[in-house]
Amino acid sequence: MEGNYYMIHDYLIFFGVFAIFLFLTTSIYLFSQNQKLKQRNTKLSETNKLIEQRLNEVRLEHIGTKLNPHLFKNILNSVQSHAYQTYMSLDKLANVLDYILYESNNKYVSPKEELNFALSLIEINKIKINPLFDFRIKSRINKSDALYEEKVFAPLISVDLIENAFKHTDFLAQDSFISIYMELENGMFTMKVSNKASLKNILEKEKSGFGSQSFDQRLKMIYSTYYQLEKSSKNGIFTAELKINLGEFYDKMRYSG
Repeated sequence: MEGNYYMIHDYLIFFGVFAIFLFLTTSIYLFSQNQKLKQRNTKLSETNKLIEQRLNEVRLEHIGTKLNPHLFKNILNSVQSHAYQTYMSLDKLANVLDYILYESNNKYVSPKEELNFALSLIEINKIKINPLFDFRIKSRINKSDALYEEKVFAPLISVDLIENAFKHTDFLAQDSFISIYMELENGMFTMKVSNKASLKNILEKEKSGFGSQSFDQRLKMIYSTYYQLEKSSKNGIFTAELKINLGEFYDKMRYSG
C-alpha cells in the first residue's frame, strides 16, 4: 500500500511538472507569435503610411500640372488685352513666371516669396479693368514675424482666391468692386477676398468643378487641421476668407521631422 502511495505521489509530481512545462512552453510560443504579429502590424502600418504619403504627393503633383496652364492662360489674356501697358505687364509677368518656374516646384516657400508673387499677380490682373473701378487692396504684413522668411508656405496657394475674384466679378455693375486683404501676424496668415458677382457668375462659380475642389483638396492635404476656409455669398457679394496657422504648422513640421 505504501509503495502504491509513493507511485501515485510520483505520478502527480510528474504530471504537475509536465503541466507547468507545457503551460510555460505554450505561453512562450503564444507570446513570441504575438510579438511577431505586432511587428508585422507595425511594418504594415508604416508601409500604409508611406503609400498614403506618396499618394498625397502624386495628387498634389497632379493638381499642380492642371493649375499652371489655367494660370498662364488667364495671365496671357490680361497682358494681351492692354498692349499699351506692355512694359509694366511684362515686368510683372516675368516675376510671376520666375516664381512659377523656379519656386512652385518646391514643397514650401516663404510667406515673403508667396506674398510678392500674389502682389505681382494682382497687378497683372488690374490692367484689364477700368482705372476708375472700385478696387481695394490692403495688406498688414509683419516683416519681423519669425516665419516671414521661413519655408512654410505652400507655393501658389493664393492664386485661386485672386483669380476667382477677377474671373467672377461683374465689372459692368455700378456697385461692383473687388477687395483683397492679406495679413501675416504672430504666425497666422489671413487672406480675405470679396467681390461683387453677377447672378450668372455666382451660378457658374458654384457649378465650377476643378478650381474650387482642387484648392480645397490641396489645403486639406497640406495643412490638414491648421487652416480654415470660409466662403459666403450674400446679395451678390462673394467672400472667401482663408486662415492658415503657419506657426503651429511649422512647429508640427519641426517636431515630426
